This record gives sequence, structure tokens and C-alpha cells, in this order.
Amino acid sequence: MRITSKGQVTIPLGIREQCGLLPHTRVRFVVEGGRVVIEKEAQETSPGSEGVQRLRRARLRTRLSTDELLALTRGEEQP
Repeated sequence: MRITSKGQVTIPLGIREQCGLLPHTRVRFVVEGGRVVIEKEAQETSPGSEGVQRLRRARLRTRLSTDELLALTRGEEQP
């Protein structure tokens, strides 16, 4: 296996399945005695909760109401 110019490697399917490394699984790299070990991080929250937390911290930068925002996403004209 080779490391790409971006520092990426592909973890073989059998190893991913055996270790439960699904897409978007968070891992960390640990150096132990001159070797690099990949460890699956403990899942502290449910999938998608990181995005929800970012949205909760975001500040609303509009004076439009929810109904007005929804109308814009639907392509409806505003009065």
C-alpha cells in the first residue's frame, strides 16, 4: 500500500468491516514504539449531532421569519 501525495491510504475492506469502521467514523492516530496505530474513537453522540450542535451555535443573520425563509426555498414570491 502506498500513501498518496495528500497523505491518504485506503484501509482494506476486510479490516474496515472487522473493526466497524464505517464512513464518517472518527479515528485517531497514536504512535507506539515507532509504529502508527489507528484507533476508532468512542462515539459520544449520535450521527448528525455534530452538525446540529454547529447549527445551535450559529447566529441567525437575517430578519426574515421562518415562513418567509421557507417561501424562498420553495421559490414562492414574497408579498
